[in-house]
Amino acid sequence: MYAVTNRIRHAPSSDDPTPSFSDARATILSATRFSISVPPAHKTGNIEWPGRDPDPLVAMTVAARQDMPLSALIDDIASGPRRADVRIFVHGYNTSLQEGLFRLAQVTYDSGGEGAAILFSWPSTATMVGYAADREAVTYSRDHLTELLTMLARDKRIGQITVLGHSMGGWLVMETLRQLRLIGDDPTLRRLQVVLAAPDIDVDVFRAQLRAIGPLDPPLTVLVAPDDRALRISARLNAGRPRVGALNVGDPRIAVTAEASGVALIDVGDIRSPDAQGHSRYAMLAALYPSMRLQPGQAISDAGAFVLERTGMAATGPFILSAGGITAN
Repeated sequence: MYAVTNRIRHAPSSDDPTPSFSDARATILSATRFSISVPPAHKTGNIEWPGRDPDPLVAMTVAARQDMPLSALIDDIASGPRRADVRIFVHGYNTSLQEGLFRLAQVTYDSGGEGAAILFSWPSTATMVGYAADREAVTYSRDHLTELLTMLARDKRIGQITVLGHSMGGWLVMETLRQLRLIGDDPTLRRLQVVLAAPDIDVDVFRAQLRAIGPLDPPLTVLVAPDDRALRISARLNAGRPRVGALNVGDPRIAVTAEASGVALIDVGDIRSPDAQGHSRYAMLAALYPSMRLQPGQAISDAGAFVLERTGMAATGPFILSAGGITAN
């Protein structure tokens, strides 16, 4: 796994011989390669947090790390005999680099995904009271995420590029896509498959972003859940303005708008979330993907509004994707 960040790196000290990253904002990107150990008793969707003395038998641990220039990171990804697929995770508010790294390790491990996994870690303060500061930090980070996506897209050794933005990270992803469109970098946009999970975005702002970006191919996929408590809090902090990640796909107006905008809006509220606020259901979706079934004539990349419903008693499936507001058989 890899991390690319515009956080400032702390110098090693006698107390901490391993360089770490702060929430201070760097002007250039740093890159690091990590090896993450996942414990044998790992539970799907969970992060087994290490304590003061990490034990790889019971907790996720950083087994190795190597700092490198960004160009060297891309060379490392592309060093195999075939074109390398890349998955980029852009974390949300109140998230440290370590938290983002372990969440990406969990999602990658549970999905059995191949290819390179990259964490883009913007300088979140990683505190509950840092919401406003984090909003400024993602605004600061737009050029840096644009730089990363552009470098990957222009390298012919890189295959499919999938971008997953969670919560406030979804706002950063959308602003970056908008920036790419406005500067005329359509070749980079054509290389991207984009998923937003519980995006913390004002609905009106999202509409404006979509107008600027235009349709994507495959369509932009947005994972929503009306009972997301974290987004309810965000709405209150933003004068009651609704958030995209809490939209109700059963509303016919939303379904029509999603299809007209070329967006695949998927309600994942039937999935158990690893957090009490129901804000991280995407962490479970990776492992459940193989058990998803489609209605006849549907494609997972269709634009429109859909509901991901569990049709069996088991917590892991099977699941079926049905048209928004329609109960699956």
